[in-house]
Amino acid sequence: MSTVPSETLSANVEAQLRVLLQHPLPRHVAIIMDGNGRWARHNGHDRVSGHRQGVETARDIVEFCIDPLRLEALTLYAFSTENWARPRREVDFLMDLLQRFLREQVSRLVRKNVRLRVLGNVDALPPRVQREVGRAVSRSRHNDGLCLNLAVNYGGRQEILRAVQTLVGVANRGELTPEMVDEATFQRALYTHDLPDPDLMIRTAEQRLSNFLLWQSAYAEFWTTPLAWPEFGVQEFLQALSAYQRRKRTFGGLSHHA
Repeated sequence: MSTVPSETLSANVEAQLRVLLQHPLPRHVAIIMDGNGRWARHNGHDRVSGHRQGVETARDIVEFCIDPLRLEALTLYAFSTENWARPRREVDFLMDLLQRFLREQVSRLVRKNVRLRVLGNVDALPPRVQREVGRAVSRSRHNDGLCLNLAVNYGGRQEILRAVQTLVGVANRGELTPEMVDEATFQRALYTHDLPDPDLMIRTAEQRLSNFLLWQSAYAEFWTTPLAWPEFGVQEFLQALSAYQRRKRTFGGLSHHA
């Protein structure tokens, strides 16, 4: 994993970081990492080169979230349920990339007290990837530092339908009535049942939600950039966090100054 040690940060970034750490940070940041293929085409490469560079960006952001930010949770949208429609060569490469990332980085993540989670329908992944996911999740399950969630074969609508099916099954066993279903009950049936909802949602290259954390992002603050994901870096991440800190979150109510 590439790292972003403080001694390599520019003076400008270090100054921004000092100001940022004086104010509350989001507990949970979610990122829609888009634009890998676009970046590759713009630079005269094939699409898989863009995905490879995108992993490098992800490594840097994860490292920065571990230290110095020490965030509670980071969720990265790595592979959607719709991504299976891409060319077979690209899908196979993305599965290989995920397997390689888990195999090569899990030891380092475990040493850094990171708890790794995978959100999505893991059962539909290739068996070799399922095994790697299982090992990575198992090895890091007792850690209590950054919770790194990789959304793989994930879709927000599919997650909601899965939660409904789970609750219907509980009801069919006579353990649940319609009156017992509230937001807290529904939340417990989601992949993110033990996580705080995202406070900040970051999207690169586009301005769509793209079926990502639909239930959980109801009150998330959005920050978008036209940059493609491989171009995104610590500087942009700090800009997003700074913008978040300047916003007043009223959750549908009125601010004290209204």
